[in-house]
Amino acid sequence: MLSPYIYTYSHYSPIDPGLNDRSWTVLGTLIGAVKRTGYDVGYGPSTKHVVSSSNALVEYNFAILRRFNGMECGIIGLQGVGKTTLFTALTAHSVAVQIGSMKPNMGIAPIPDPRLAKITEFIVAQKVIPATLQVVDLPGVPSGGSNLNAVLAHIRNVDALCHVVKCFDDGNPESDIDSMNSELIVADMVVVEGAIDKAERTAKHGDKESQKRVDVLSRVNALLEEEKPAREGEWDESDRAILKSYGIMTAKPMLYVANVSEDDVSGDSNAANYVTSYAQKNGGESVVVCATLESEISELDKNDQSDMLESMGLVEPAVGPLARALNTLLGLSTFYTAGEKEVRAWPIPKEAPAPQAAGVIHSDIERGFIRAECYHVDDLFSLSSEKAIKEAGKLRSEGKNYTMQDGDVVNFLFNV
Repeated sequence: MLSPYIYTYSHYSPIDPGLNDRSWTVLGTLIGAVKRTGYDVGYGPSTKHVVSSSNALVEYNFAILRRFNGMECGIIGLQGVGKTTLFTALTAHSVAVQIGSMKPNMGIAPIPDPRLAKITEFIVAQKVIPATLQVVDLPGVPSGGSNLNAVLAHIRNVDALCHVVKCFDDGNPESDIDSMNSELIVADMVVVEGAIDKAERTAKHGDKESQKRVDVLSRVNALLEEEKPAREGEWDESDRAILKSYGIMTAKPMLYVANVSEDDVSGDSNAANYVTSYAQKNGGESVVVCATLESEISELDKNDQSDMLESMGLVEPAVGPLARALNTLLGLSTFYTAGEKEVRAWPIPKEAPAPQAAGVIHSDIERGFIRAECYHVDDLFSLSSEKAIKEAGKLRSEGKNYTMQDGDVVNFLFNV
């Protein structure tokens, strides 16, 4: 067995001045899951560090911690629609969930990536590490009552929403969607009206920022009064920053999940079709999932998973397309690093410049960025080797102003 490795967050974290307390809470749930694999992992007694019997495991823990300071997708829905079951499927039962609690369950979901798997057919590596997605299982929204405000407060803190709609048994998707929309719109109206009053008082004294806030908030309020979500408005980047500062829930991007029974995995029922149709009419996306079945599949080993999927005529678990849809919902794209030691997928904001992408790997690479040598993953699939890519003139050298493209395979050159 390897000697223990200790990495403190101050030594390795590219997110200065370090990880927040919420990140360490998530690491606690991660450690619990990792221990079940046989590794010895734990907190240090007096400082925030991780002790592990595996160097690779520490690196993976660190990568997850770093990612947790990024964007989050919240799973929402009325009580009893299957949110937590879906959460356990997405996170492969790696988190000890709290059922019926007013506290959210937080976890990390790996993003199944067919391109990542295919890269390994051409580049043999010791490790293959997928991109991950930060998901938060938010408490079920009650119909009024004293707990409603506490639930809504959690929803305001995430970056995108995954609305789980009950489409099994006696589920009524039309009623569920209308109820959720009404709760969010009313709650946003309360926030917006109070914010307008405060901003108007400051704007009277000529404060330009307050005047901008009054303009944006007034447009939001007009939409809400028509019972329309704020996401239907036209907003530029500065407008969206203002909406985010107030936690406007109806401005957040939304993915609808039709949670169906095991008899309707193809989503042919009227209930599932309603969710799909509603999403299309309202400019959103939808995914059909049987959360119960997906939760069962996620507990199986790879061979048993393959056998079960084949018997059902499925190519992959539905959480695969769901995780990729959530990643897109958050406005993220993926680039890859590939070598003998590891092939890894890295999520970054769409249209991120090359130095910012380098910083996702490590702050030193961003600080000392020289250039990025890259090619598109499709070039590897068609030409079969990096040598052939170079000979074909497909290997590019890009500078600091290069905008990363989804599917880039990159080697960053840097000097610090």
